[in-house]
Amino acid sequence: MGTTSPARGHEGVEVPVGPGTLRSVLREVPTAVTVVTATTGGRPVGLTVGSFVSVSLDPPLIGIFVDEKSSSWPLMRDSATFTVNVLSGDQQELCARFATSGGDKFAGLALQQSPLGNPLLPGIVTWLDCRVEEIRKLGDHYFALARVAGVGTTATGGATSIVFHRGALHAIP
Repeated sequence: MGTTSPARGHEGVEVPVGPGTLRSVLREVPTAVTVVTATTGGRPVGLTVGSFVSVSLDPPLIGIFVDEKSSSWPLMRDSATFTVNVLSGDQQELCARFATSGGDKFAGLALQQSPLGNPLLPGIVTWLDCRVEEIRKLGDHYFALARVAGVGTTATGGATSIVFHRGALHAIP
């Protein structure tokens, strides 16, 4: 095992960390990639979320972080519910589709409906139906804390999940 030298600022002195430096360090941490969907005004809306986190098992809480520049978030923000669609390892195209602005992201998709009435995407590994508890602005993102109201799977056994790591999408078992 190699040795490391103390980080600058280790003695309690704060060292400024810019966005580029932070991004280069955090790219080493894999993050779950999901598509969050909702129904607003009778229309399906959705966006790719690269920061999805389990907050608590009891009560069952999860969180999502959405970039403040998202054009889809304002459409979803006032919805009382949303569904987290956990993408399978072969759904990179679907991830890219929901990461773009504008257009009909749901065109041509065979959708199912979650018990809370939100879109379930085809081929996903699992889903979590959620009721929004709180939305807070944190830095350049919004944090939505939600209570899990139901879960389920739609994929056949053996499906892999997808993560973002080192600047690219990867399938994991």
